[in-house]
Amino acid sequence: MNFRLLATALFAFAILTPASAQSPDLAAIARGSGTPEIPGLKMVWLAPWGDVAKAHPWRNIIVHQTEGPAGSARGGAQEQAKNPTRRGVTVWVETDGTVYWAVPETLVPTHTDGADRNDNKYIDNGPTFHQVNAVTSIGVEFAGNYPDVTRGATEAQIAAWRVLVKVLRARYGIPLDRVYAHNWIDYKDARYCEGCALATLARQWGE
Repeated sequence: MNFRLLATALFAFAILTPASAQSPDLAAIARGSGTPEIPGLKMVWLAPWGDVAKAHPWRNIIVHQTEGPAGSARGGAQEQAKNPTRRGVTVWVETDGTVYWAVPETLVPTHTDGADRNDNKYIDNGPTFHQVNAVTSIGVEFAGNYPDVTRGATEAQIAAWRVLVKVLRARYGIPLDRVYAHNWIDYKDARYCEGCALATLARQWGE
């Protein structure tokens, strides 16, 4: 009888306890260091987080898509880890949703073409022209749109992005309106709008 009473009490407590009290605090995790487990992400750490106060002062997020086959994010991230400042990004996302953190957050990979778009085709380029560039922006690369560059991200990539963009924004204090597609700030491949769907999703998801 006592066991039944205890089980009933525990069940009632679980029902009455707010979901927020049971779920991990993503914002708190995002401000940590090392190689934390992040709920909703399969993260492969090629470079661990350090003290966020000593990280490069990232002010923007730029979404890229690479014309590579499924499975290419791992190789790209590993090459990036060997040569962090080469052309590439800090974070790579595979078609199965696996996220590779490739570069120490104190280093700046070479990405974007200088934020030279100023035609206001997608967004107001007044605040971005020559400002939303590699030095100010952390880059995220989504792999797997070969051989059809117009192919969108996979469902697994979109699910990972939903969590990842929150983590990046929370870690570096980046406002929602500073999530950009590569094509919004640079003149890119005319065949498709690189990163546009993913950046738009992030802004639609909101806070």
